[in-house]
Amino acid sequence: MFSLQKLLSRDDKFFDLLESSAEEARSSVQLLVPYLKSPDRVLSLDEFVEKRRRDKVITREIAEHLCTTFVTPLEREDIESLSNALYKIPKTVEKFGERLLLAPHLVKGINLSRHATMLEEATDLVLVMVKELRSGVNLKEIKEHNAKLQKIEGEADNLMLEALRSIYKDDSNPLRTVFLKDLFELLEKIFDRCRDAGNSVFQIVLKHS
Repeated sequence: MFSLQKLLSRDDKFFDLLESSAEEARSSVQLLVPYLKSPDRVLSLDEFVEKRRRDKVITREIAEHLCTTFVTPLEREDIESLSNALYKIPKTVEKFGERLLLAPHLVKGINLSRHATMLEEATDLVLVMVKELRSGVNLKEIKEHNAKLQKIEGEADNLMLEALRSIYKDDSNPLRTVFLKDLFELLEKIFDRCRDAGNSVFQIVLKHS
């Protein structure tokens, strides 16, 4: 057991900002979940844009604080890496929403409920891992959390392959096939972004264990 906060400084601001960024990432996924469960419902992109913009402000504030702070509680490159990984989650969610809005009628009949549940689990884990950086963290716990993230990402890949296999086999509309393939690839990237954020936290903890 060790305390990263005691390692170099007592500055809480970086932890506050990183946790806020993880919260925005989680919130953006929570906004997306209803649309994954009911893809034919009317999608409004404004909320997703707002989440991404709010997270961008946090990311910029982290960068500015890095420039004005002499001693940081974590290594600068680690703070920057984690911050960028977290920001990419709502950014990719927004891209998914943009793509879905192009032709929502082509998604009718597609069941993405399992993906939605898994995305919620992934962002919940990311938030827990980021919060554990603040006071004291247990390498074993972080390793277990990260392993769960890796498992979710792997299961999501399998779901995507199943969905694509079904589309290629049964769909007679080439336009719909291409559209859904692109959409699934973006959805897969959201899982990848969560995995990347978890890996960033794990590497920080591993470095100081």
